[in-house]
Amino acid sequence: MGNLSREIALQVDRAIEIIKAGGIVAFPTDTVYGLGGDAFNSEAAERIYRVKQRPRSLPLPVLLADSTQVDAVVDFTPEIARFLMKRFWPGGLTLVLPKRASLPEIISAGGDKVAIRIPNHVVPLILIHGLGAPIIGTSANISDKPSPVTAQEVEQQLGSEIDLIINMGRCPGGLESTVVDVTGETPVILRQGIIPEDEIKRACQEYANAHLSP
Repeated sequence: MGNLSREIALQVDRAIEIIKAGGIVAFPTDTVYGLGGDAFNSEAAERIYRVKQRPRSLPLPVLLADSTQVDAVVDFTPEIARFLMKRFWPGGLTLVLPKRASLPEIISAGGDKVAIRIPNHVVPLILIHGLGAPIIGTSANISDKPSPVTAQEVEQQLGSEIDLIINMGRCPGGLESTVVDVTGETPVILRQGIIPEDEIKRACQEYANAHLSP
């Protein structure tokens, strides 16, 4: 498991077992602590909504281990989305794309879109590889409360409501991911986050310039 300590490696192994069994765990990422379970397990998603007290109208984001998993959750990937993936993944960019029908509707709150990203952190990547499928990756907090950047903050908010907290200290990013909807003709920034708006706009302009008709 890379450079993980034996203690963390054991926690990660246990977390994989829990997720495979339909449980939910909190884990560090490159942005904030995440709360996740099997993205294809509707009961795990239901529990995450309940534990977070998250409005059912808000979709749950999904984390991938690599770009080969995009097709498992996304119906169609526009070229601008592929460009942004290459530019910002792995990292703090969440892209909203058309949802594949096989992904449970509860993940997308009944809508036709799904929010995805590849985190730049070893723990969620190992969890996803261990499960063999994408995982839910919402922030490990009660809705409308601050997103936690330490395991202690997760414990304070969610405590015994979840099955395991992988404690790996403070998250390096400290801010949530930037969310961009790429389902329309023009990308739309839905949430300001760890990647500044001007970086997103600059990348989109670079893409547009490269694809202008001669």
